Amino acid sequence: MSQFGKASSKRGKPSYIYAIIGVSLVLFLFGIVGWFFLNIRKTGDYFKESIQVQAFLNRDASKKVIDSATKYIAALPAIKSVEYVTKEMAVKKYEAENDTIWKSFINANPLPESIEYFVKANYVQADSLNKIASHIQELYPGLVSEFKFPQDIVTKVGSFAKNLFIGFLIAAILLTILVIFSIDNTIRLAMYSNRFLIKTMQMVGATRWFIAKPINVRAIINGLIASLIAIALISGFIFIIEALRPEIKVLRDNKSLILLFATIVVLGITINLLSTHRAVIKYLKMKLDELY
Repeated sequence: MSQFGKASSKRGKPSYIYAIIGVSLVLFLFGIVGWFFLNIRKTGDYFKESIQVQAFLNRDASKKVIDSATKYIAALPAIKSVEYVTKEMAVKKYEAENDTIWKSFINANPLPESIEYFVKANYVQADSLNKIASHIQELYPGLVSEFKFPQDIVTKVGSFAKNLFIGFLIAAILLTILVIFSIDNTIRLAMYSNRFLIKTMQMVGATRWFIAKPINVRAIINGLIASLIAIALISGFIFIIEALRPEIKVLRDNKSLILLFATIVVLGITINLLSTHRAVIKYLKMKLDELY
């Protein structure tokens, strides 16, 4: 009986390697999709926060009021950045984007001063931008002659980002379900080769907890190893992609990436442990003849 147990144990050990590799690949796929999901969300936020709002100032506005309004706008929770653009700065910006022929016909500077600001992604909606503009008008009456922002682009970018986010969220949920089932099946196949060893230990008088404890500990270790392998593969993939396309680095969100890696570790350990424990209990409840 002891020789039979030893043989079963030897046959069971290699299955852990295949299980770790299988789980690592599944978690790697999950991590890559998760990274794309984070990048798409970040891309949407990047484009939203690149939309500029221009508050053109009345010509008789005093410098004191302009400075006060600029500081107030900068302090608003919805504002990402703000800049006071003088007439001279406005000319330089215009010349950088257009020709200078107009100088031959006009001596005076026709461009007004303005306060230009960018809004955080969550507030890039026509209603929110209009509310901010109305609020500024109420606090500083007569300061701003016109608020200008590309309303069509705001609407289209917001709608596109929302639809894309929902689409990837559904895909991420479906992938998570697929990952759970794939890992569960991988672990069950690994435990199948250990079914006689588990039953043998029960037959010689070992308690359920005594049998399950070392196997569960091994499942936690295997889950951790598989998760770390997956994280290493994902990190290597990201490094290669960013090396080939350096502009992607601007989308990197280290906090979200750490959260994704933590999710992979938790997912890998939890599913490994639950699937392994369930398989052990299943084989302990089965009769010896049913194992064949």
